[in-house]
Amino acid sequence: MSDSASKKQLIKHLEGGEAFMALEDFIDKIPFEKLGEKPCNLPYSFYELFYHISYAQKDILEYTTSEAYKTSKWPDDYWPNESAPQSKEDWGKLKKDYFEDRERFKNFILDADIDLNLPVKNSDNHSLLREVMLVIEHTAYHTGQMLIILRLLGLYK
Repeated sequence: MSDSASKKQLIKHLEGGEAFMALEDFIDKIPFEKLGEKPCNLPYSFYELFYHISYAQKDILEYTTSEAYKTSKWPDDYWPNESAPQSKEDWGKLKKDYFEDRERFKNFILDADIDLNLPVKNSDNHSLLREVMLVIEHTAYHTGQMLIILRLLGLYK
């Protein structure tokens, strides 16, 4: 398989809908008022999980592409302080930022001058392929949790 074909396949997985449901297929199925609920004593709300997915994607994107990358503090930076967004505007901005960052990541991956197997900007050991796979796997894992929350809230079957 050519590098270009491999990159296109990775993009399909990054977008979801291959082995896991694409976020855009269900992200708006939850009313704003339910974003902070933790049904059945689950440890995270829908909002907390999406914030975490979004933050991790942004962190890996910056780690992969930015000359000015600064290491985030685990776990403090990767999880929100609240179980729900402060406002509908904050929720809208988080969603917008996530999809814009994913688009930036896709464009970076598809750049013909970028080699999937070479180390990324901020590592001598981590390839772009490794970093893309981390985002895909991480998003898939937490997407499943978000769907469980929707089901437990009676919002998805």
